[in-house]
Amino acid sequence: MFYLVAVTVLWAFSFSLIGEYLAGSVDSYFSVLTRVLLASLVFLPFLKFSLLSAKQKLTLAFLGALQLGMMYIFFYHSFLYLSVPEVLLFTILTPLYVAMLNDALFKRFTPFHLLCALIAIFGAAIIRFDGISENFWTGFVIVQGANLCFALGQVGYRKLATTFQPGLAKHTIFAWFYLGALAVALPAFFIFGDTNRLPQTTSQWGVLLWLGIVASGLGYYFWNQGALKVSAGTLAIMNNALIPAGLVVNLLLWQRDTDFSRLALGGFIIAIALWLSQKRSNTNPH
Repeated sequence: MFYLVAVTVLWAFSFSLIGEYLAGSVDSYFSVLTRVLLASLVFLPFLKFSLLSAKQKLTLAFLGALQLGMMYIFFYHSFLYLSVPEVLLFTILTPLYVAMLNDALFKRFTPFHLLCALIAIFGAAIIRFDGISENFWTGFVIVQGANLCFALGQVGYRKLATTFQPGLAKHTIFAWFYLGALAVALPAFFIFGDTNRLPQTTSQWGVLLWLGIVASGLGYYFWNQGALKVSAGTLAIMNNALIPAGLVVNLLLWQRDTDFSRLALGGFIIAIALWLSQKRSNTNPH
């Protein structure tokens, strides 16, 4: 649980940095490529080739391609069809996908996890819902592609981890995850990237370094390790905890207008869902 909370705080700051320094000025595909490349470089020195079978290596790389590579491609393309509030609104379905996919992969059905996820979605919707525009269905479908990729990456890693040898040091094999994402991010930049919109300032390069090494490198590693230590219901809830955390950080640092009543109410509902999930996980760790 500590890992998930720590990464939630980390990513809350990261979203604000992206909005202030990169969005609209630095090519998004270059940003994704830089983040994934730096994250790969963080873990490559620790990589031990003999610890996983060929199937496990390919599976872990595939999960990285999904959770990082494809998720970012879907996510950035959604802005061509949707406003920022609409994109944020539609990402609140991720916990539902986490709960459903986890049950599917582990061949069981847990209605309580779905209930907790739906409660969290309701709380996040209170915070983020600002109304939607007409003709948004294309964008909605694209965002759901991003949500599914992120959710499948998380629950897929939980499933894959059950095949690891006991006591395996995860940092010695996690480079495969980032190399899989790199296999998607690199061609995506060459196909969709705009070389006329590369970083121009020291601040922009500094933010990219932070996002690549800390937010993407350490962040996704510890998020996925945290996913192994909590129930599927708690993992689903934590996917939406970033929304109130991100709003609070943005408010404190850049004093953006925020509806405090909606933030408080939505955050309280998400906290209830998290408490319910944690309470149940005391008796059922899965």
